This record gives sequence, C-alpha cells and structure tokens, in this order.
Amino acid sequence: MNQGLEEEFMRSRKQRHRAVTHNPSKRKGRGVWVKDMREWIITAGIVFAIMSLLNIFVFNVSTVIGQSMQPTLYEGEKLIINKITLDFANPGRGDIIVLHDPSTGPDRKEYLVKRIIGIPGDIVEVRGGQLYVNGKLVVEPYVDTEIQDPDFSGLTVPEGTYFVMGDNRHAGASKDSRYFGTVPEKQIVGKVALIWWPFSKMKFL
Repeated sequence: MNQGLEEEFMRSRKQRHRAVTHNPSKRKGRGVWVKDMREWIITAGIVFAIMSLLNIFVFNVSTVIGQSMQPTLYEGEKLIINKITLDFANPGRGDIIVLHDPSTGPDRKEYLVKRIIGIPGDIVEVRGGQLYVNGKLVVEPYVDTEIQDPDFSGLTVPEGTYFVMGDNRHAGASKDSRYFGTVPEKQIVGKVALIWWPFSKMKFL
C-alpha cells in the first residue's frame, strides 16, 4: 500500500516538473521580451545615426562662452546652429555666425560667435566711435554703446572673406576682425538660428 502511494506521488511530481519546464506560455513570454529588446536596440541605433548625420550636415548645438556678443547673446546660452543654409546662400551683413577661431596664441578658442559686418567688396571703417560700411553710417539697434576701441580707416573686405565683430562694443570686449583680420568663408561653420536655452529667452535670430 505504501509503495503504491509512493509511486503515485512520484508520477505526480514528474508531471508537475514537466508542466513547469515545458510550459509553452512561459517560453513564448521570454521570446516576446527578447524580440521587444531587439526592436528597441535597432530603433535606438537608427535614431542615433539620424541625429549624428543631422549634427554633421544640418545643425549643431553651441554654448555661448564669454561676453563678446552682449547684449545680444549672454554667456551660458545655448544656440542652434544652421549649417546647411550656407550650401544655398552666402552669409549676409547682420548674420550671426559661428566660425573657427582664426587667431593664434594661448587665448585661442575652438569656435567664436560673431556678427558679419562686411561682405566681400565692402569698405568697413570706424570714425568717431561709429561704424561705417561703404561710406554709410550703420544703424545698430543690437548694441548698447558706441565703439570704444580705436577708430580705423577704410578696409576693403577681400573676395571670399568676411569682416566680423562682436556686439559688445566696450573697449577690449571682443576679439574679432579688428584683431585677426577678415575671415575666409571656409572657416564659417554656420548661422545662429535660435536661442533655445534658457527657455525664457528662446527666440529666432
């Protein structure tokens, strides 16, 4: 009698074991999880590739360092740089651009943010603290003071280059074309399109 009960118990135990180890619903659940994980990895890879291509060819994100563009841009603000626009049109007077720093020395930076003042063929000069382009006084609503650095006589912008200045016209506040000369077009990275951070200052430029 006891042997029969023991055999019955063993058969029941084996059946339970097979039910647990060979349960198709559990295997199916594990397969769904693996499939979902694979799809998530593929999607993340595609998004990363697209964002990388956009960053290389279309736009970039830059952070303002220094005070040379005050009061238009302040240190720490984050900008969206439109890179592809230069493939369709040349920069124009008044555009705010990001460029590779053409200067040399210990204070050289990787990038600078400046405003285009003169395009190829323009004659740029400063008289009495005022900016003149092609002999005409330039009205600059984006500055908060006259030019406090020394005046300079007419300078003709060579072909394929641009004359740039910072909006901060206080003495010694901006390292620009008055310091390192005109900028070759190939050194311009793109046009500043948007201040996106902080959100309270978000605006198109």
